[in-house]
Amino acid sequence: LVVHRREILVTSVFHACEPKVKLPYHIWTVAEYHQMAGAGLLDESDRVELIEGELVDMAPIGSRHAFWVDRIAEALGRGSRAAHMVRVQNPVLLGELSEPQPDVALVKRNNYAGRHPGPDDILLIIEVSDTTLEYDRDVKLALYARHGIPEVWLIDVNAGELTVYCEPAEGQFRLIRKPTAAEAVLPTLVPDISLRWAELVA
Repeated sequence: LVVHRREILVTSVFHACEPKVKLPYHIWTVAEYHQMAGAGLLDESDRVELIEGELVDMAPIGSRHAFWVDRIAEALGRGSRAAHMVRVQNPVLLGELSEPQPDVALVKRNNYAGRHPGPDDILLIIEVSDTTLEYDRDVKLALYARHGIPEVWLIDVNAGELTVYCEPAEGQFRLIRKPTAAEAVLPTLVPDISLRWAELVA
C-alpha cells in the first residue's frame, strides 16, 4: 500500500455543511490502516481512530476527561488475579472496518500481544464524553450495538450523568437506564464489581 500522508483522507462524522455533490472517497480496512502505520504514515502521535472505514480525528484529552478515566479505571481494577483486564484508551477490533479506541474497556483476561480484543472478548465499554457527547452517543454507541457489545456506559461529564446501555439487538440497545447517584451499578458480565456514581464524582 503506497499512500502519501497528504493524500490520506481524514473524514469527519459531523460536517458543517453538506456539499451539493457527494464525492466518492476511499473506505479504509483495518489491514490498510495498520499498513499505513507500519509504513510510517501514521504513528502514536496521530490521534485518529478507524470507524466504519473512515479515519476520524480524536479530541484532545483535557484534564477533566483524563481525571474521570483514571477514576473509573482505578475503581474497576482488581489486579492480575482478576478474570478481567482493564484497558484504557487502547484499540478494540470490530469487524474489518472499525478499530475504535474506547476510554475504558473491560475484557476477558487473555494474551492480547498478537491481536486486539474483539466482540467476543469485550465485557464492558465505557466512553467518557466531555466535548464529544454527540459523536459518542450517535456514532460509537450504534457501532458497539451493531457488533454486539453487551454493555456500554456513557458518561456525560458536563451533566454529571451516567447512562447504561445493555441488550444490543438489530443495531441498537434495547435497555437504557440512568442510575441515580446513590445507586450501585454492576456490570452485567462482571457482577463482582459494584460502583456507586456518587463515590466516583466525589
